[in-house]
Amino acid sequence: MAYIKIFDTTLRDGEQSPGVALNTSEKIEIARQLARLGVDVIEAGFPIASDGDFQAVRAIANAIDQESNKVVVAGLARANQKDIERAAEAVEKAKNPRIHTFIATSPIHMEKKLQLPPDRVVEKAIEAVSVARSFVDDVEFSAEDAGRSDWDFLVRIFTEAVKVGATTINIPDTVGYMMPWEYGEMVRYIHDRLPNIANITLSTHCHDDLGCAVINSLAGVKNGATQVECTINGIGERAGNASLEEIVMALNTRKDFWEHETGIVTRELYRSSRLVSSYTGMVVPPNKAVVGDNAFAHESGIHQDGVIKALETYEIMSAETVGRNAGVLVMGKHSGRNAFRKTLAELGYENLADDKINALFKQFKDLADAKQSVTAEDIRALVDAETAKVPETYRLEHLQFQSGVNMTPSAVVRLRTPEGDFEAAATGDGPVDASFKALKTLTPLPFKLESYDLKAIGSGTDALGEVSIRVNSEGQIVHGRAISTDVVQASVLAYVDVLNKLAAGVGRLRVHPQKTTMP
Repeated sequence: MAYIKIFDTTLRDGEQSPGVALNTSEKIEIARQLARLGVDVIEAGFPIASDGDFQAVRAIANAIDQESNKVVVAGLARANQKDIERAAEAVEKAKNPRIHTFIATSPIHMEKKLQLPPDRVVEKAIEAVSVARSFVDDVEFSAEDAGRSDWDFLVRIFTEAVKVGATTINIPDTVGYMMPWEYGEMVRYIHDRLPNIANITLSTHCHDDLGCAVINSLAGVKNGATQVECTINGIGERAGNASLEEIVMALNTRKDFWEHETGIVTRELYRSSRLVSSYTGMVVPPNKAVVGDNAFAHESGIHQDGVIKALETYEIMSAETVGRNAGVLVMGKHSGRNAFRKTLAELGYENLADDKINALFKQFKDLADAKQSVTAEDIRALVDAETAKVPETYRLEHLQFQSGVNMTPSAVVRLRTPEGDFEAAATGDGPVDASFKALKTLTPLPFKLESYDLKAIGSGTDALGEVSIRVNSEGQIVHGRAISTDVVQASVLAYVDVLNKLAAGVGRLRVHPQKTTMP
């Protein structure tokens, strides 16, 4: 079977999703998970974009060398010397560094954006690849907006790039314009005319503006592409990129059709999806293929009868294949620590430190007291929440709220801070609104709540509620997340999570000095 490289651009194109802002530690954690997942290339960022992006790419280049000997770490650069030099500096410590340089090739981009004639665009491409090749042996060249470019012009510019040392040629449908058969035909046209194609990696990079990113990428593979550029959960600019998990599982499940394989460890797909969703604040839709909550759920009586008799009647792949557990764990308040540790290992969390396991076990016991049964999804949520924690500068000590028909919702919140315990009360449109207003009086730094998402983990009236919020604090975007069987408590804990992240990142926030210290 032919081998298809998986080029993950979650940390570059994925982070360009509106509202997403990852810090360096979050990027490193995601990069390490991508290495465990088995991706071939991690595009770690756009080093020239900011000092923060440069430092993150550099940190990932250093960190990934300890995780895997095969993963390539790439930095993106426009076709100019300053960009390329910055990218080279960022990836220089990687065991397998790559510089990915690009220039636009469509008539509309060349005329309106670059304001350059086609001949000069070709010259700049040659110059960029030549400079990049002076720093690294692995150079990728992309023709931005290839989907709306002249095919013969693409063959010309790609040929020149290969002549001066490009090892990967990328054909992006940057604006998600093309149809599958059209994109596949373009890839075949270039494949059949590019010199030395046997020694060149031909790559796809498709966006989802018309909902065709995944199938366009697969059409490219069918017509000679040997690398697919994609993101976890399909996040990215505008409507997003091709979804890594969908690409991989299509190739894996239908090997009889594609006759291709990847190096992806499919059991790590679900964990990767959850991690990226948690850190970016982008909730995975329940009906999302492979990793959505409903992907392996059956409600119809006919379907339920079928899967009870034989899973393959309605499931073309098993939940375990992608790292999920379809059943309910027999775990409750009487379960011991060893049983809990064994359950964590069965879910794929084998290397957690003892202090993490102890903290998780206490949370598990509290949850078991509140619920009739604890599911695999509940335990995954506990682990994800614990992994994303920052030092606890602030802690919720007390929460009391009232709400009902014909009464004004109110809340009392007590917060433990480095200066002592402080309490505030407020009224609002509902208990969450009242609680947030009370918290706001305890923290003088102005916040703007930009988004609030609530979803249930599991089913039943005792299901866990997962709250994700995004806050803008003087231009800084911070995501908070928390889980609880009480959605108001989860909301307040998500807000406190934001406070702790700000405290860890920009110095300690002081509570309002006029508030009364509690005994």
